[in-house]
Amino acid sequence: MKRLTSKEEEILGYFWAKGPLFVRELLDLQEEPKPHYNTLSTIVRTLEEKGYIGYKVFGNTHQYYALISEDEYRKKTLKQVVDKYFDNSYTSVVSTLIEEEALTLDELQELIQQIKNK
Repeated sequence: MKRLTSKEEEILGYFWAKGPLFVRELLDLQEEPKPHYNTLSTIVRTLEEKGYIGYKVFGNTHQYYALISEDEYRKKTLKQVVDKYFDNSYTSVVSTLIEEEALTLDELQELIQQIKNK
């Protein structure tokens, strides 16, 4: 899975939230100052080249849609982070979260209980 820039992730988020879109519709969803149509079109084509979105042809235009779900993207991205920064150890991730006080022991115990209940 090729990495995305923050802008590419933002644009992909519109497809997750809204479903299939034409570039013109995507442009209408952008906040001011809106990017130029060609800039947005280039980002969409890059997402297509990276395998994140596909398209259907409608005359001389394309309607784009996500090929990967947000949940699938989240899981693959997390796996890449764990592989790269934590030597593929989820235990190291949890340990770091506890050390950084991003996860309390009570929250960890609650998580363990949730896992046991599944």
